[in-house]
Amino acid sequence: MQSEARLQGGEATSRPLAELLACPPATADLLNGSAQYNEFAFGETVFRQGDICQGLYVIASGQLQRRAERLQTRLVLGSVHAGELVELAAALGDRRHTYTLVAQTPGSLMMLPVDALGRAFDMYPPLRMQLLAELAREVSRAYLSGCATRTAGIRRRAAKVYPIEG
Repeated sequence: MQSEARLQGGEATSRPLAELLACPPATADLLNGSAQYNEFAFGETVFRQGDICQGLYVIASGQLQRRAERLQTRLVLGSVHAGELVELAAALGDRRHTYTLVAQTPGSLMMLPVDALGRAFDMYPPLRMQLLAELAREVSRAYLSGCATRTAGIRRRAAKVYPIEG
């Protein structure tokens, strides 16, 4: 679900929602008609963890960083770029942001309001399953990334304890 269309300056072009979300034109028209476009500046907070989620975000240009607080620890969850869907978990779940999104570069995004998403799901029920499948892939990628990071740390500690002689 990531955009591959690029401009000469490196920014992603807007892809039609029907292509990005793989939904019929009537559903895409509904979402396009309700979409809210917002620009952001370097360092600007787009939304904060725990706040009410207003909708599903699609990054049009720029780069943002996902940050979270878990068990009194601040974590950087990674960056998001043009073409990526943001906050699937909040938009499809309890509507509370699961992390804070902060701009690392100037850019823009499109927000698809929750009520319009609900109407789109009524018009085209497979859209909800497509977004849930994307959320599952996102969680899986995050899990695998975390496993790789922990495994690398274990290997570094093991190399210090048990030096390999060659």
